[in-house]
Amino acid sequence: MQARGLLRRGSVKPMRLIIGSIVVCVCTFGGYAAMGGKLGVLWQPFEFVIILGAAIGAFIIGNTGPVLKSVPFMFATLMRGPKYKQAAFVELLAMQFALYRLVQQKGVLGIEQHIEDPANSTLFKAFPTFAKNHHAVEFVCDYMRMVSLGVDNVHAIGDLMDEELETHHEEQERVVGALQSVADATPALGIVAAVLGVIKTMGSISEPPEVLGYLIGGALVGTFFGVFVAYGFFGPMAQSLRIIFAAEAKYYQSLRAGLLAHIAGQPPVMAVEFARKALLSEVRPTFGEVEAATSNLPATT
Repeated sequence: MQARGLLRRGSVKPMRLIIGSIVVCVCTFGGYAAMGGKLGVLWQPFEFVIILGAAIGAFIIGNTGPVLKSVPFMFATLMRGPKYKQAAFVELLAMQFALYRLVQQKGVLGIEQHIEDPANSTLFKAFPTFAKNHHAVEFVCDYMRMVSLGVDNVHAIGDLMDEELETHHEEQERVVGALQSVADATPALGIVAAVLGVIKTMGSISEPPEVLGYLIGGALVGTFFGVFVAYGFFGPMAQSLRIIFAAEAKYYQSLRAGLLAHIAGQPPVMAVEFARKALLSEVRPTFGEVEAATSNLPATT
């Protein structure tokens, strides 16, 4: 029951992207229709092809292979929201407590079997969400291995952790920047489509006013559509990705804080408290919740 409650408190509904998109479309097109606008005029498929096709082409030109390959991941992330719920953070803190307690009881050599073969570690397997996170497991094992080799300079290790986490952040920011560049470009591409529509209209200048009016309206749809998708979809999607990545980064910031506190000589309960304080308030468990999660941990060898 407690785990389900924690999960509900920390969750972000995946439906928010769909609901938000529906609200944008209903309010925009519904408002236009309500004031007497004709929806049929807005259907200009070739204007859409010009804008979206040029945006896709520019996206391909402006980004490297790894960024292009991340597009499916990008939309999957937008649909699911942050992957770490509060229950995952409780588990993370409990894992750190078990790890630091084992070091306290058996010394740093007591964890050698776990950090050298994490896939078969009984310690990590007791925390399945953490164990499935290859990057997080590697992060912990790498720095605990340094400690086992005699590196105990907290500032040097902290700087190295910052560099690794900054590199990870830069990789994610490339994805956000790629989507933001599409948002920045589509209004201008809408003007391109509109200008092409006006050029087409000038070629039919001898047509009657009702025909010219339809052609001019169709040309202006390009400007509308470019601005609409930029500020109604691509821009908010880039912002959503940025927020999701920032929330997920706290998982590693918590690991960093706990590891550094442990290396500095703090007892397990205090090292975990350092790690807990690094979390966002919306997913940060209380001290009592962490205490309850760590009080009945199985013995680890």
